[in-house]
Amino acid sequence: MQKLIKYFEKSIVITLIILMALIVALTTIELAIELVNKTINSVKYNGTIINLDDILHIFGLFFNVLIGLELFETVKLYLKENVFHAEIILLVGLIAVARKVIILNYEEMEPAKIIGIALLIATLAGGYFLLNRSRTQPNKDKLMP
Repeated sequence: MQKLIKYFEKSIVITLIILMALIVALTTIELAIELVNKTINSVKYNGTIINLDDILHIFGLFFNVLIGLELFETVKLYLKENVFHAEIILLVGLIAVARKVIILNYEEMEPAKIIGIALLIATLAGGYFLLNRSRTQPNKDKLMP
């Protein structure tokens, strides 16, 4: 029974890797198409290479690709080591929040929401920092006799 469960779990993870690769590839293609379209339309109608709204849209798509790559890495590591790495999960969260921060329209947001987003960023960054610090510093309790 345990062997069947392991086989099932491994097949699900492999399916997730394939689907994630497909999503990342399609998102990258969409990013390239949007970049070309926005540039051509901006030059045609505005006389500029690209305007600020289009840049924010392109950055949003760019961060979607980065999030996809990080999730892909997480699932790949899970297949290899059979463990989720909290460091990568926190990094994906930071990238996702950064994406949201870049595309937000702050003029229409309530101050409480902006403060909430700032606290979320601080929490994720603090968790990432503490996790990295705990892995790089030797355990001082073991050094004491």
